[in-house]
Amino acid sequence: MNMPRRLRLAVALVQACAALSVVGCGRSDVDPPAARKALTQPVVRGSSVGSDGAPPSPPAAECRGGTGWSCTQQQRFAAAGGYISRNVSGKGYLSVVFTDRQTGHAWRFGPTQHEGWTASTIKLAIATDLLGRQRAGQITLTAADRHDMATMLNFSDERASDRLWAKFGGENMLARFRNQYGMTGLHFVPGFTAKTYWGFVKCTADDLAALMNYVFARVNPADRAYLVGALRGVAPNQQWGVWAAGHDQRPGNKDGWSYETDPYGKHWVTNTVGFAGPDERYLVAVMYQVDPSGTLAGGVHAVSDVVALLFGVPIPAHITVPAPDG
Repeated sequence: MNMPRRLRLAVALVQACAALSVVGCGRSDVDPPAARKALTQPVVRGSSVGSDGAPPSPPAAECRGGTGWSCTQQQRFAAAGGYISRNVSGKGYLSVVFTDRQTGHAWRFGPTQHEGWTASTIKLAIATDLLGRQRAGQITLTAADRHDMATMLNFSDERASDRLWAKFGGENMLARFRNQYGMTGLHFVPGFTAKTYWGFVKCTADDLAALMNYVFARVNPADRAYLVGALRGVAPNQQWGVWAAGHDQRPGNKDGWSYETDPYGKHWVTNTVGFAGPDERYLVAVMYQVDPSGTLAGGVHAVSDVVALLFGVPIPAHITVPAPDG
């Protein structure tokens, strides 16, 4: 669920757009490089699509050694980047961070430092904060609090999120997101509510990637196992985005979708953050501030197709488009 207050102010529900029909390249494991330190893979743009619907092999110059990525994965990056370049325009902002936890390498595409509405992806940060504070003895989560946290993650329950925020949230919580989790670009946007509120916060794709890195590198193993299980067991309204990596990759995600206001107009937001692969090897963060002319369904399919291409899954991805009010 995502911001019903604003959705009630929005225009009547928009119709779902037709799913795109590009097909991704076949699945193949990534060859781990010898290098162990983090590296940002240069962007490869403009991958075309062959007559059979599959991305052709990239030119030799695009499939380079010493990048930390296999040739197959570089092809997938080219396919995903080309898809974004062809399908995102106008005032649309789609950015991706794809991280290999085994090697520490990360691939980025798009304006990953562009500030956009978090929608409900911030609920993962809220849950992470509550678990950490309880483990440190700073707060006590009651059975009702834990139920609220579970429904907040499972089907993005707005009322549960509001109760937890009223009891435990505030500007200090957002400060912890910045200072502890590395979400340095995250901030509350004033003008919509009198007090700091989780529903009016912006961050960047790099911030969401930092959150996922924190969950897997710093969170207590028992708490991390809880979060992994919760994200892997989300309700149908969140079975899109990173979910498009495919069943065999055992994905888990926290999605966010909302209808927002920016200086350039009202528009949909479709974000996804999560993990996929053996032992949750790959972390993925995608933010899409959809052009005002776009639709919720179009945004959901776009971020899902990008993830599918990154994992070599045919597109359009088989996903569930959530209701506009969550």
